[in-house]
Amino acid sequence: MFSDVYDVIVVGAGHAGSEAAAAAANMGSKTLLITMNLQNIAQMSCNPAMGGIAKGQIVREIDALGGYSGIVSDTSAIQFKMLNKSKGPAMWSPRVQSDRMRFAEDWRLLLEKTPNLDFYQEMVSGLVVENGKVVGVKTSLGIEVKSKTVVLTNGTFLNGLIHIGEKNFGGGRAGERAATGITEQLIDLGFDSGRMKTGTPPRVDGRSLDYSKMIEQPGDDNPDKFSYLDSTQSLKEQRSCHMTYTSQEVHDLLREGFDRSPMFNGRIKSVGPRYCPSIEDKINRFADKERHQLFVEPEGWNTVEVYVNGFSTSLPEDVQFKALRSVVGFENVKFFRPGYAIEYDYFPPTQLKHTLETKLVDGLFFAGQINGTTGYEEAASQGLMAGINASLKVQEKEAFTLRRDEAYIGVLIDDLITKGTEEPYRMFTSRAEYRTLLRQDNADFRLTPKGYELGLASEKRLRRMEEKQSKSEAFVQFFRETSVKPDEINPILEDKNSAKVKQQDKMFKLFARPNITIDDMRKVSSVNSYVLQNDLDNEVLEQAEIQVKYAGYIEKEKNNADKLHRLENVKIPLNFDYMKLQSMSLEARGKLTEIQPVTVSQASRISGVSPADISVLLVHLGR
Repeated sequence: MFSDVYDVIVVGAGHAGSEAAAAAANMGSKTLLITMNLQNIAQMSCNPAMGGIAKGQIVREIDALGGYSGIVSDTSAIQFKMLNKSKGPAMWSPRVQSDRMRFAEDWRLLLEKTPNLDFYQEMVSGLVVENGKVVGVKTSLGIEVKSKTVVLTNGTFLNGLIHIGEKNFGGGRAGERAATGITEQLIDLGFDSGRMKTGTPPRVDGRSLDYSKMIEQPGDDNPDKFSYLDSTQSLKEQRSCHMTYTSQEVHDLLREGFDRSPMFNGRIKSVGPRYCPSIEDKINRFADKERHQLFVEPEGWNTVEVYVNGFSTSLPEDVQFKALRSVVGFENVKFFRPGYAIEYDYFPPTQLKHTLETKLVDGLFFAGQINGTTGYEEAASQGLMAGINASLKVQEKEAFTLRRDEAYIGVLIDDLITKGTEEPYRMFTSRAEYRTLLRQDNADFRLTPKGYELGLASEKRLRRMEEKQSKSEAFVQFFRETSVKPDEINPILEDKNSAKVKQQDKMFKLFARPNITIDDMRKVSSVNSYVLQNDLDNEVLEQAEIQVKYAGYIEKEKNNADKLHRLENVKIPLNFDYMKLQSMSLEARGKLTEIQPVTVSQASRISGVSPADISVLLVHLGR
C-alpha cells in the first residue's frame, strides 16, 4: 500500500500540519499528510479569525517566507482590521474575520494543488523508531508507513478530554475522537510530558440575536490584506461584528454553576491560557469588574452561526444558556452547541532544538500545541519551520533558523526551547525586544530573500519585494536631499498646529515631526509629482513614512541587535560539561545541562542563568 519511503510524514492536518506539509512538499520532499479526518483540514476549531496583536505579524512572516496562511486568510476573509493604528507602527497588527468553511476549503484546495504531497486518512497510534532514529509511523489499523523524518502536529488530540460541567468524554474537539498511543510511546522513549487546557465558547444562532441593542464593529474603511502577493485582493465589502457586555446579573447566574464547574471542583487539573481565560475564571479573578466585553462574530458570509468571543466556558450547558440569555441582545438566544474545555497532552519544548527537531529522537519534529503553544498563528509558524527543517534534513542541507531580531517566529521558537512554558504560550509584541524591527509592514524585506533561497518564495515574489524596497529607499532619499521653501510648507504646518519655519529646510526633518503625515507632505508639489511620476503605491508610501518617522528608533534597535550577534557567534561545544564550572551557580549549571544551549546568547536568556554565570562561561570558552 505504501511501498515507497517518504521523505517527510506530517501527522495532523491543523494549522501546523498544513503549513508543514506544504513547506516540505514545495521544497521537493516526497511528503505524506496523515490525519484522522480529511474533511477537517485546517479547521478553525476556536474563533473564526486570523491575526491580531503580534499574531498578525506572524501571519505576514509566514507569507513572506512562502507559506500559505496569509493567502488563505485573504481569500476567506469577511472583514479586515488593522489594530493599534493609534500607536506606533511596531504595534500595528492586521486581523481578519474569516469564513470558517471557506478557510478550510481554500486550505484543502491549495494543498491538493501542491506537488509531491500525498494524503491518507487514519489515526497514527505510534512511531517506528530504530537506534534512536525515527523511520516511520504506525496507524491504528497496524499499517507501517516508512519515512526519513516525521513531524508531529497533534493539536489537542493527544489523550484529549472534553469537559462540559460534570460531564467529560474523550475527544480532540467536540464530535471528534482523541488520539491515543503516541504519548505513552514518547514517555517510554524518555520524553517528559504534561497536560494543558484550552476552551471555547458556545456557538449560537444569529437569527435569534437582537443586533440593534449591540455596538456595531465594522471593518476598516480602506481594508488592507495579509499576503504580499498581488494574487489576492483587498475586500470590497465586509461583514460587521458586534459588541455587547456581561452584567452583574450574568455573573450571578454563572456563579450558580460554580459547584458543578470542572474549573473549580478539581476535575480540571491542568493550566489554561492566562490571556484568554474562561468567563468563569474572569468573574472569579476579577470580582470587582461589573462587566466584561463580548464580541459577537459571524462564522462566515452566508451562515447564521455566530461565535461568542469572550464567553469561553466549561460550565454546565443549562448554566451557559441561562446566563447568556441575560446578556443584552441575547434575550432570545438559541444554541447551536455549548462551550467546553479540553485537556490534552503536550511535551515541554525545552526538549527541542531550534529547528524543532527533538533532542532525543533523530528526525522527529514537533510543531504546534504539542509544544505548549495556543493559537492558529503560533501553530502555523512552527509547522512551517518544522516542515522546512525536516525537508532540509532529508536533503542533507544546513538547518534553517530565525534569530530574535529577524522575526517574531524566531522569538517564539527561542522562547519555547530556551525558557519552556508551563501555560499555553501566546505571542505578544512585548515578548520581542526588537519589535521596531519586526513590524508587519516589513516582513517581506526581512524574510522573502530567505524564503527564495529555500525554494519556497517564488522569483516573482522576490522581484516584487525588491521593487518595493528600492522604491521606498529612493523615496526616503528624496526627502533627505530635497528642500522646501517656507511659503510652501508653512500653510501645511500651520494647519497641523506645528511650528512654522523661517528658512528653507530639508523635507526629511519636517516630515519627521509626529503630527505630519504622508498626506500632508503630498500637498507639497514636488512630493506629489515624485509619487505620480514613480507610480508609488500605498505600501511604498507607508514604508517611507515609517522609515522617516522612526529612523532613530530603528537605528538604535539595529545597533542593539548587532551587539547580540557577537554573543550569537560564540558557540558552545555539543554536550558541554557545565558541572565542572564550580564558580558558576548550581541552578545555572543544572539549567544549562538540561537545555544544552547552542550559543552564549541563548544561554544568557535561560531563566536562572545570571550575567555572572555567563561571565564564567565566557572565560572558560576563551581558554
